[in-house]
Amino acid sequence: MPLVCVCSPKGGTGKTTLTANLASSFARMGIKALAVDFDVQNALRLHFGVPLSDGSGYVIQSAQSTDWSQAIYSPGGNISLLPYGEVSEQQRLAFEHSLIHERQFCQRGLNTLLTYPELIIIADLPPGPGAALQAVGALADLHLITLLADTASASLLPRIENQRLNGRLGHYLVLNQSDSRRAVSRDVTAFIEQRLDERLIGVIHRDESVIEANASQKFIFDFSPMSAAAFDIDSIAKKVAVSLNVQVGNSAY
Repeated sequence: MPLVCVCSPKGGTGKTTLTANLASSFARMGIKALAVDFDVQNALRLHFGVPLSDGSGYVIQSAQSTDWSQAIYSPGGNISLLPYGEVSEQQRLAFEHSLIHERQFCQRGLNTLLTYPELIIIADLPPGPGAALQAVGALADLHLITLLADTASASLLPRIENQRLNGRLGHYLVLNQSDSRRAVSRDVTAFIEQRLDERLIGVIHRDESVIEANASQKFIFDFSPMSAAAFDIDSIAKKVAVSLNVQVGNSAY
């Protein structure tokens, strides 16, 4: 069972949207996919159509059970979600303390899922370094680092290149919201493509369909399957599947 971490050194790069739509793309390819939210913002659930009033999640249950799989939300097909949950500050601190100080805490919580055959787990991590990146990263097969096609993200490249992330297959970068209409975005995209070469696993072009899909709580493939962003994310998902040596099954869609 492969585990993919979607992370970023800064917020607002679209990692949560990427996590949700990668899971959707895998499911469309016939691969069973589970998206896990490690961000206290608990926003990943919105992409799966979970009502705002539903605050359930595995972090809340982790105080009583070591098996996080009991909190899985399954909308149907090959895709499912493990939401973080709406938690108090005390619950958040207790959870992060366990991630840092209990060596097997994350392993135990995901154990049932880690042994599930033919399943890809995609973990959405909070931005920057932290307890989740340290704990989940140690179990990961692959890291996907998201950046925007802007100068602020480009300035972070040296830090990313020197980053020591665990993971059997290392890390790849996803460049998000590349806009060919803007000179700065074009230049940053070209610079990163040249500098990272094979470590740049994909570029997602700026597409208003993504914003509209998010507002509608839909995956981009359900909202606008022929859009540029849908094509870009699907291409990234296929490259990730190849890297992980995951066999594509029969689509459930």
